[in-house]
Amino acid sequence: MIGAAVRLVVTSPALALAAIGIKLEDRGPLLFRQRRVGQGGEEFELLKLRTMIVGAEREGAGYAVDRGDPRITRVGRVLRRLSIDELPQLWNVVRGEMSLIGPRPTLRYQVEQYTPRQRKRLDVRPGITGWAQVHGRAALPWDERIELDVWYVENRSPWLDLKIIAKTPRALLGGTYKGQTGGWGKKSALNSTRPDSNGSSPLPTRKPE
Repeated sequence: MIGAAVRLVVTSPALALAAIGIKLEDRGPLLFRQRRVGQGGEEFELLKLRTMIVGAEREGAGYAVDRGDPRITRVGRVLRRLSIDELPQLWNVVRGEMSLIGPRPTLRYQVEQYTPRQRKRLDVRPGITGWAQVHGRAALPWDERIELDVWYVENRSPWLDLKIIAKTPRALLGGTYKGQTGGWGKKSALNSTRPDSNGSSPLPTRKPE
């Protein structure tokens, strides 16, 4: 919470500039609010800077967002590219609903499709960045993203958290687009080796049960 509060202060100039840009473009609301599922299956209101037209989730591909999506505003393209739109989630961390590091919070309809193993993803607070984010983000198939998150839950440690923090800046350059399939059918990062909680030895690939 302290780390998130400090980051809110440090990034406040970027948030202010982003807010001005959003208002100047279409005078719509600054924030996009959406119910997400957090630790233990509890719902909370996730905050993001609005990067798409108002009511975008009811048009086009719905919740899936692809590169060049016409629903994304001009300012929104810049905010997404730099991941500035995620900064309001620091307030979710301050409120105790999220953590700086953990699985990304998902929608209720997605959680309802989890297997018993995949539900381990809900054992910890959702995070702004996480193990799946530094291994491909939304470019990975959905079930493999979940498996990476479950692996994190089973192996989390202060060392692993520091490793994720170190890898996050580079991961941000990869974009956040899911594509028309929402991430299904793409090549998986699970086929590569993954460090254990000490960052040393590789683990075998494990598919969701």
